[in-house]
Amino acid sequence: MSPPVAPPGWSRWLVPPAALSVHLSIGQAYAWSVFKPPLESALGLSGTQSALPFQLGIVMLGLSAAFGGTLVERNGPRWAMTVALVCFSSGFLLSALGAATEQYWLIVLGYGFVGGIGLGIGYISPVSTLIKWFPDRPGMATGIAIMGFGGGALIASPWSAQMLESFGSDSSGIALAFLVHGLSYAVFMLLGVLLVRVPRSEKPVESAPSAFDGPQVSARNAVRTPQFWCLWIVLCMNVTAGIGILEKAAPMITDFFKETSTPVSVSAAAGFVALLSAANMAGRLGWSSTSDLIGRKNIYRVYLGVGAVMYGLIALFGDSSKPLFILCALVILSFYGGGFATIPAYLKDLFGAYQVGAIHGRLLTAWSTAGVLGPLIVNWIADRQEDAGKSGSDLYRLSFMIMIGLLVVGFVANELVRPVSARHHIPAPREAADVTARQQSESA
Repeated sequence: MSPPVAPPGWSRWLVPPAALSVHLSIGQAYAWSVFKPPLESALGLSGTQSALPFQLGIVMLGLSAAFGGTLVERNGPRWAMTVALVCFSSGFLLSALGAATEQYWLIVLGYGFVGGIGLGIGYISPVSTLIKWFPDRPGMATGIAIMGFGGGALIASPWSAQMLESFGSDSSGIALAFLVHGLSYAVFMLLGVLLVRVPRSEKPVESAPSAFDGPQVSARNAVRTPQFWCLWIVLCMNVTAGIGILEKAAPMITDFFKETSTPVSVSAAAGFVALLSAANMAGRLGWSSTSDLIGRKNIYRVYLGVGAVMYGLIALFGDSSKPLFILCALVILSFYGGGFATIPAYLKDLFGAYQVGAIHGRLLTAWSTAGVLGPLIVNWIADRQEDAGKSGSDLYRLSFMIMIGLLVVGFVANELVRPVSARHHIPAPREAADVTARQQSESA
């Protein structure tokens, strides 16, 4: 499938909606916590076990993005979106079969492994194309698309909760909800497949600079630089801190206020998940657009430094004030989303637009690592504290302190980022194909 080239007069503003149709769909992953309590009840799972499909999905997201990044660059966004559609929808259908037959391993295989591949390929599918369409505002452009991934749960969370209420929260009800998700998202993602286009030239807007202005670094050379690994640590720490709250959002707010005079109901907890999704979504557009004005390093100083302060406030005072808990969680999730949306532009600043999609894919292995670390830290510690007889906010304080330490590590890594050495640059964009061919022959 060859990349579809935009005809003369094609508006670049048609490309973000194509990206949004995919990202809003795969962003359902952030609503997984709505399915955790029903799965635990219907299949007799622990909190750690019910997190496994989500964790594996994030692992596969990073791995498929890393290994598929070069294929996405080569085959174009339409091919990538088609692969994402098939894998993501098939994952839900397999999960529906697993829930109907009460075979938990099928849910892990479907949602986690197969669906996770769809997450990864779908996530990176529009990034390089958007940067090439919007060389004048790369932070805003990637923020618009990646905003959809953060906002997916804003739709999926109440929708899933309503389906579970209508179909039932037993295994058959969960299976039917998975089935509806799989079929509905296939139709919605198809819109992006049909709409997406690549620009006809390096300068889609005459008044804007070319996306290929400045130093350009191949994906192969990028992973050999300290800048890549500093950003890997930055992304991993920021994601770990955010995903720890997000994956366990519904049961977490319920536990925090269970023993107070204002307990949180199941429907209110689902509403909290939706609020977090809105903050995640708003942060992806708002903070990434701000990075176009104040710079990528400065915006990550905000994400990591202020994020650590927010975690400290929740750990110390969260259970005494519901508004404070919600506000701090919303700020953390806005930074979490902003970090995802800003990283492609940060990579473009350091490595150029040439193969930025492939570089971005490799960097998302940090998300895979964080997808395991964040839920594991929060769920494992909560399970151990519960076994020790603790309850309420005491289940989470230790894990929040660990998150603060991780954010400090990310802050230091961001401070170490410097411009990439000229020895890693390719000669010029027009020579990129020759450089790639030569590298491939050397490695053959």
